[in-house]
Amino acid sequence: MSRPNRLLPAGVDPVALAAVVLGLVLLYLPTFWDWAHGVWAAETQGHELIILAVSAWLLARRRDALAALPPAASTWPGRCLLALGLLVYVVGRSQEVVRVELLSLILVLAALLLHYRGRAGLRLAWFPLFFLLFALPLPFELVLTLTGPLKTGASVVATWLLSAIGYPVGRSGVVVTIGQYQLLVTEACAGLQTMFTLEAMGLLYASLMNHPSTLRNGLLAMLVVPVSFSANVVRVMVLAMITFHFGDAAGQGFLHGFAGMVLFLAALLFIMGVDRLLGLLLPQRHMA
Repeated sequence: MSRPNRLLPAGVDPVALAAVVLGLVLLYLPTFWDWAHGVWAAETQGHELIILAVSAWLLARRRDALAALPPAASTWPGRCLLALGLLVYVVGRSQEVVRVELLSLILVLAALLLHYRGRAGLRLAWFPLFFLLFALPLPFELVLTLTGPLKTGASVVATWLLSAIGYPVGRSGVVVTIGQYQLLVTEACAGLQTMFTLEAMGLLYASLMNHPSTLRNGLLAMLVVPVSFSANVVRVMVLAMITFHFGDAAGQGFLHGFAGMVLFLAALLFIMGVDRLLGLLLPQRHMA
């Protein structure tokens, strides 16, 4: 007796499913091509493909649970959402707005889950779909509006901490002076895109830990924002100290990229530390 293929939802024709997958590939391949090679390539930050891969992995982890769900009682909600997703795609494609096309991908995937597994399937896979939002390029106007305060805040805190540990440091706006060198705190050092990426990493960590305490999970998700800001401050400090000890060329060269690695490592360590602290501070009745 042959063993059923748990990768396929019950009652779904494999040929029809293959046609759906092929349709998705053909529909969104031009979108990803434009995203990688077109005008929108300048909007990417390098983490988007990682976000897509992680979302696919998160969905794959839920495939057994999705396959165990009964078929949707009604397919009309899924069809209506699919129609909306395709309409959003047509609008985005016709106006050459990749951000809107990528949003339509989330809607189409949600529609397929709703069509085959109903609301239960959508609830089960909500986080991988939500996580895809972090792959969307942020609107440039929003970046300009919010990046200024982020850069200023990171400059103020980094300058104060460097001064506290004895470095000859000063600040004028977002320009940090350390010794004989001056550093401009740019969007790459303390920008909204970087914080957006760190927020994604924090939420992924919270999702993977999946603590039984709803309060702990909620607090951890909210505290990712100040944790991300703190990691940006660490990066600015590292760049300033590198420049002070090894010169401007080192700070702007290879070690600048290494400071980016320090940023994400610091963020991960901060998140783990906050998670551990929440585990110690929360009453036991919230841990069940």
